[in-house]
Amino acid sequence: MKFQLKEYTTETGEILLYAGSPNFKRLDVLSKGAGDIWHSSFEQGYKNAFPELVYQTAVFFWYLNDFDGLDQCVSWRVNPNAFAVRKSVWEITKGFDVDYENLQMQGLDYGFRCIRFLGVVPLYVQHLFSESEREIIFISQRDRHLFYRKNYKISHALFMIYRLGAWKISEWMTFFKINSNFKKRKEASVVPPRKLNAIQDNPSVSYIIPTMFRQEYTLQLLEDLAAQKYKLQQVVVVDATPEDNRDESLYQQNKYPFHLQVIWQQSKGSCKARNEAIALCAGDYIVFGDDDIRIPTDFIENHIRLLQTYDVGACNGLDIRADVHTEDLDDLKRKLENSNLYRKIVGCTPSFSNANSCVKREYVLQLIGNDVNFDGGYGEDSDFGMSLSKIGVTVLFNPFSANLHLKPPSGGYRFWGNQAKIIGKKRKKQPWELDTPVRGIRPVPSPTVMYGILKHYTPQQLIEYKYKHFTYYLFSGSKLGILYRLLRIPYKNIQFKKSVFYARKLINIGTRHQ
Repeated sequence: MKFQLKEYTTETGEILLYAGSPNFKRLDVLSKGAGDIWHSSFEQGYKNAFPELVYQTAVFFWYLNDFDGLDQCVSWRVNPNAFAVRKSVWEITKGFDVDYENLQMQGLDYGFRCIRFLGVVPLYVQHLFSESEREIIFISQRDRHLFYRKNYKISHALFMIYRLGAWKISEWMTFFKINSNFKKRKEASVVPPRKLNAIQDNPSVSYIIPTMFRQEYTLQLLEDLAAQKYKLQQVVVVDATPEDNRDESLYQQNKYPFHLQVIWQQSKGSCKARNEAIALCAGDYIVFGDDDIRIPTDFIENHIRLLQTYDVGACNGLDIRADVHTEDLDDLKRKLENSNLYRKIVGCTPSFSNANSCVKREYVLQLIGNDVNFDGGYGEDSDFGMSLSKIGVTVLFNPFSANLHLKPPSGGYRFWGNQAKIIGKKRKKQPWELDTPVRGIRPVPSPTVMYGILKHYTPQQLIEYKYKHFTYYLFSGSKLGILYRLLRIPYKNIQFKKSVFYARKLINIGTRHQ
């Protein structure tokens, strides 16, 4: 029987398509928010379905695992027998791919490509649909290989076969059959952004700048903030520049049209710096920025307009890398106008950056702040964004608030983190070393990155990440160097184990905020 959807017209006149038995009053309310697809698949057997996705994404996709204990959250695992979608979105994205044999896989593939490639926001909503039967999810070998063929490079399917068992003849037969009959999908058009509404209710905004050895860049950013069309209430600068290298007279509070507060940081770490600033913030929204960025005059305005238009609690702006650190706002304008790389697409953000993000203060306070276990390393940005998602916040990508990231050759909080690359007497102990200083072998990957993996993903997914890590190391360099890299695998494994060792110590301590 051909798959068909029914139509429902909301109170505002928008047409939704649906399968199953939804609560239409709730759909009316939901249609005014950020979501484009709605389902209740967790109760229906789809939660964490298709775990084989890990062979491609490893631990670099926030939504690899569905979140627990939430009434509503982002989830791409669409039950095709009980879901609703905006008709306009269904038509733009071309609906289900009928090349899949299984309707269940059609729904999963549709939700996945919508969230990853097409700027669509799929939401799980508890008990939106009356269907309570738990389906048994079955994905055939053919459909699994077809998913990899449709969405990714062939190398990802080869890695999947390697992990499932390279000796399995059936895997190879299916692989060659699929690759001879199908090609990588040319994606449908992305869903265009909504027209941004004017700002309502005049919300207050606080802006946070952690800085170190970059006072001249911070002053440059303060001038950009003073020129904003939508006026800031408060800017908090946390400056960790050592006393011998700083000029305290540079920050003139009376010079700016906002309340400027300056903290001379005594502790170490960008996470601690942001938390000290968060404690002082009074705005309805908090914007996080790095000290080495330039922003246009509509930057703050567009952050608030986007969050209000989509009725969400957080967004991640467009971060554009400067070619040289002396570029200015004219260069940013030129980059935005002359490149098709910066197309306007709003959807669930694939990443989060403390250089350019805006969050409702109530959600920042719900998290308390940044996890200081990341100080001295990397991964704090992604942890903060993913932590927002795990409390039910829909975090969107915002292409309308772009910054130019200067990346000067020196300064910044990485000054401390760079010590992690040093071995020997000149090395300065990092916060994540706790009571076990690093001696002769440096842990790789960064223990704080590993800590984030242990914090958010399963033990099995850590194993898959390890295989992905070593496979990439072995085959990403020159062909002539493969033998050398192969001989170094035992040493690299020791480095990996040391990274896990430090990460587990951080896990045992638990999330900290000071």
